[in-house]
Amino acid sequence: MPQKKQRKYDIAYMRMAAEWGKLSHCKRKQVGAIIVKDKMIISDGYNGTPSGFENFCEDEAGYTKWYVLHAEANAILKVASSTQSCKGATLYITMSPCKECSKLIHQAGIVRVVYHFAYKDHLGLDFLEKAGVQLEYLPELE
Repeated sequence: MPQKKQRKYDIAYMRMAAEWGKLSHCKRKQVGAIIVKDKMIISDGYNGTPSGFENFCEDEAGYTKWYVLHAEANAILKVASSTQSCKGATLYITMSPCKECSKLIHQAGIVRVVYHFAYKDHLGLDFLEKAGVQLEYLPELE
């Protein structure tokens, strides 16, 4: 796909990920993720508690509960419970992945990650780069 056309699609998918993130009940950060393969959205996710748990991501002190799932983990897990595969897919995520989610991304076969904001810890991006995953920072949502 020509670079200009790809950029147009990247922005559109990132806008969708940002909208999806607004569904999160987390107060500190609302993160959204979309997985695209062969020009089709095959999964989506946002950060939040596991199914069946209360929709409160933070404890009384305002810290994120340890069992909150990240947006990309939720999107990957949704694919894992379907007939789809992430192999060769692109992940659009509003915040770059942490080191734990980066392992999931690589193991799931995702080959490209487009992110809007950089997470405070760059270890996840460093890992993905070492694993050969194409990384793209998309700061604007024109």
